[in-house]
Amino acid sequence: MENGRTTLSTSGNLTPMLPSLTRDPEQLDGKLLFAIPKKGRLYEPSVALLQSCDLKYRRKHRLDVAGCLTLNVAFVFLPAADIPLYVSQGRVDLGITGQDVVAEAQVDVDEVLRLDFGKCRLCVQVPTASECQKAEDLAGKRVITSFPNLTRQFFKTKCPNGDAATVHFVSGSVEVACCLGLGEGIVDLVESGDTMRAAGLHAIDEILKSEAVLIANKNSQHQDLVKVISSRVEGAIIAKRYVMVEYNLRREDLPKAIQVAPGKRSPTLAPLDDPDWVAVKVMVPNHDLGNILDSLKAVGALDIVVYNLSNTRP
Repeated sequence: MENGRTTLSTSGNLTPMLPSLTRDPEQLDGKLLFAIPKKGRLYEPSVALLQSCDLKYRRKHRLDVAGCLTLNVAFVFLPAADIPLYVSQGRVDLGITGQDVVAEAQVDVDEVLRLDFGKCRLCVQVPTASECQKAEDLAGKRVITSFPNLTRQFFKTKCPNGDAATVHFVSGSVEVACCLGLGEGIVDLVESGDTMRAAGLHAIDEILKSEAVLIANKNSQHQDLVKVISSRVEGAIIAKRYVMVEYNLRREDLPKAIQVAPGKRSPTLAPLDDPDWVAVKVMVPNHDLGNILDSLKAVGALDIVVYNLSNTRP
C-alpha cells in the first residue's frame, strides 16, 4: 500500500494507492493532481516543459509532491511506468509518460498531446552473430523484456500458426540477457542505438514507435483546468518548433515573400513611413530557418531579425 505500489484489494481488483507523499495530505484536497516522472530519461524534459508553461512549484527535499505556485495544481512525482495506471484509475488527473508504457499498461486514458521528446523505438533485438534474422525466427525461443504484454501480442501476430516465443519478464538491464544466456533475443527500447550496439545486439524488427505524451483521466473533475494546462503545453511545443522572423519588404515583392514564408496561419503586416514598403512579422519553422532566411533575402527582404519564442497559445 505504501511507496506507490499497487496492492491487491479484497475484491481481487488491482487498486493503485498514492504513496505517502507529504506530511500534510490536505494540501492535495480540491487540486488537480499532475503526475510527473520522478527520474529517468523523461524527468528533465518534463520539468523543463512545466517551467516553459509557467507551471512553477517548490518541491521539498525527499517529498514526492509539490504545490503549483500559479494554478490550483499539485505535482506528484511517480515512476513513469506507474503513471498510466494512476491516471486510468483517477488517482491523478493528468500525467506525463511514454506511449510505450501506456500501451504496455493496457489502460483506458486520453492521449491529449504528443510532447516531442523522449522519442524511441521498441525493437526486437538479437546478437549480431545470431542465426535469427527476423522476428519469426524466434518462434519457440526465449525472449527477455520489460514489456511482456506488448511482446506477447507481437509474437502472437508474427507466429499465428506456430509456437510463439516464450516471453520472460525482467525489470531492467534487458540488454545483458543474451550474453548471460537467459534468452535468444530481447525486446527493449532503442534511442540512439549505442547501448544496443555496445551489447553486441542489432534490431531485427520494430514493435512500435514511442515518445512522451500528456495523458488525462477521462472522468477528471477538473476538465476546465485540464484544458488550460493542455493549451499551455501545446503552446510550449509550438514555441520549440517555430521562431519569429521580422523583415522589411517592398509591397510589390510581398506575394513572393509569402510563398517563401506563409506563416503558421498568415504573416502580420504593418505599414512603414514609405508607402512602398511594409514591415512583415511571420512564424517560421526553425528546422529550415537558414534556407528560409536565404530565400527571403533573395526576394528582396531587408533588415531581417529572428526572435526565439518562449511560449505561444494555439
